Amino acid sequence: MKASYLLILAGMMACQPSKTSKTTMNPENSFGYDYDLLKNDPTTVLLKQGDQQVLVVGKYQARVMTSSSQGDEGFSYGWINHELIKSGKLGPHMNTFGGEERFWLGPEGGQFSVYFKQGDPFTFEHWQTPEIIDTETYPLVKSDKQKALFHKDFEITNYSGIKFKVSLDREVALLNQAEAENLLQVSLDGISWVGYQTDNVLKNTGDDWSKSTGVLSIWLLGMMKASDQNTVLIPYQKGQESAINSAYFGQIPADRLIKKEGMLYFKADANSRGKLGIPPKALVPLAASYDAANRILTILQFDYQGEQEYVNSMWEIQENPYQGDALNAYNDGKNDTGTQMGKFYELESSSPAVALGHGQSLRHVQRTFHLEGSEEQLDQVCQKLLGIKLADLPWK
Repeated sequence: MKASYLLILAGMMACQPSKTSKTTMNPENSFGYDYDLLKNDPTTVLLKQGDQQVLVVGKYQARVMTSSSQGDEGFSYGWINHELIKSGKLGPHMNTFGGEERFWLGPEGGQFSVYFKQGDPFTFEHWQTPEIIDTETYPLVKSDKQKALFHKDFEITNYSGIKFKVSLDREVALLNQAEAENLLQVSLDGISWVGYQTDNVLKNTGDDWSKSTGVLSIWLLGMMKASDQNTVLIPYQKGQESAINSAYFGQIPADRLIKKEGMLYFKADANSRGKLGIPPKALVPLAASYDAANRILTILQFDYQGEQEYVNSMWEIQENPYQGDALNAYNDGKNDTGTQMGKFYELESSSPAVALGHGQSLRHVQRTFHLEGSEEQLDQVCQKLLGIKLADLPWK
């Protein structure tokens, strides 16, 4: 009887989600460590179901700062700039607070940019993130344990002098297991996971927009913790390799970017600055990353309905201002000044370029999933979603 009981107990334990060892994980990587930093801010909202937690802060433009699949002691997936937040100071150009999904606006560069003043050269000295997506608070409309809705009205002017009057509704929602499995089309049994969705609606409350004078787009960016064994995985349409932009900050070295059989393998260790841009003709609306050091599989899904025009964010007066990217990935590293923002990488998606009439809205939905488990469990998910084996990744 005792032997049978032990066998049953062993079987039950084998079915439990894999957890990061408390004795090996740096406490500063835990969700509780990040929550302690932000919990006393009156604009902080904690979404929670069981051990799944998502931390949202209205003060930082209703951004998802971080999340966990294993409660306060679990790994905190978002990269957060603790030093900057603790300092209470604001700097020029951009305040890198961090956060695993923030709301931004496009385009960044060009004659329709909202990051450069009219007539200024497209140089770093003149680049400035608008206050509305950098320092302003987004008021909370309502929230419960599963959802939080924020609203903001604002005006913004582009490089060509066109003023946009808009309103934003941004809802952050935890996903339950049935929703997540339906969206991913995989089983999550036996895996520690957390998933959330942001639903972003930008409404034109002013004059009609025209593509001849510029439009705004929704741009969602996520800062995640990098590791030396982290690989960004981006599927693309075969035959469209040449359409992929890998030279935003100089060409990404061949030993850090591999294009193979419809898959991009991008080393995301925060040791070399580089950025990828995927235009719509090369797009598969999916991105992922695998951190082999911590056995974390991150998956990004986002809306795409076959649209072909996206704003162009290159820092120049553009011949083709609507031949931009639908998806981006970024790896941080030292910039031209020898400094670095932090040990993070980014996954980013954008809405298409749409000329909204007065009262019309643009909507962009993005979903982020983090999965932890054994390599065998995560490999099954990776093969189902991406068609590749974790054992074949170049950096492990």
